[in-house]
Amino acid sequence: MTNPVERLRYTAPADRPKHALPGGQKLILWPVVNIENWLIENPMPRQVLVAPTAAVLQPDLPNWAWHEYGMRVGFWRFLEMFEKHGMRPTLSINGSVIEAYPRVAGAARDAGWEFMGHGWVQVPTHKMPDQREAITRTVKTITDFTGRACQGWLGPGLTETLETPDILAEAGITWLGDFVVDDLPARVATRHGDLLSLPYSVELNDIPVVMIQHHDEEELPRRARLHAKRLIAEAEASAGVKIMCIAIHPYISAVPHRIDALASVFAELAADPRVICMQGDEIAAWYRASGDGA
Repeated sequence: MTNPVERLRYTAPADRPKHALPGGQKLILWPVVNIENWLIENPMPRQVLVAPTAAVLQPDLPNWAWHEYGMRVGFWRFLEMFEKHGMRPTLSINGSVIEAYPRVAGAARDAGWEFMGHGWVQVPTHKMPDQREAITRTVKTITDFTGRACQGWLGPGLTETLETPDILAEAGITWLGDFVVDDLPARVATRHGDLLSLPYSVELNDIPVVMIQHHDEEELPRRARLHAKRLIAEAEASAGVKIMCIAIHPYISAVPHRIDALASVFAELAADPRVICMQGDEIAAWYRASGDGA
């Protein structure tokens, strides 16, 4: 087993090679939609409503239903929003969603969304009975369903054990989002060759912004605008490119009182000629082809 610090080589921004996009854009927008299968017989991964008298109950019907709304209604708002702006996000998906919610999985596939493995069901990696089996099963199910190799991975809750990168590389994964350490990809060493860590986000992410920090619907779009402005300025000053991820969940950001505020920032980014929307496979291929030096 290898410590994460030993897997990552430190590189300062000034020591990174310069990168360019064919269209001259300065910012890669990487939208990630998280779609999960919350099993009613399990403790819920997150809670919006604390149980009366703080007594944890199972089945946890209100919090299961909170998430289920996202699968039944919220997802379709996301689908419409991205289609309107000509964007194809990356779908971070539990492999079992393909079986449990075939209508959702099929719509995402048919819209050209990229599928990124996100565990089999929504439980932390260290709680999986057999991590290797869950990863292998998820990768195979996604590949069979989409007809496209599953090359990307995001741990449920970004969780890993010390051996996770080795198991992922063994299963055919080539990039992941769990190491949120840079504005550009970084190399993650494994026993089976390097993975690329793409810049996922823990702050442009509706779970911490809305559910943990309890901000209103305008905070995530406000941060996204500030984030994009700064990264574009840095990219222009250095003659380079930066990457910005926005991570969203349909049971949080696709509810009626939040979706319009979120859609407005995607509309602005889609209209900005300095910004290009790309999927994970595209980002990884571009970065490797341009010479990463990480």
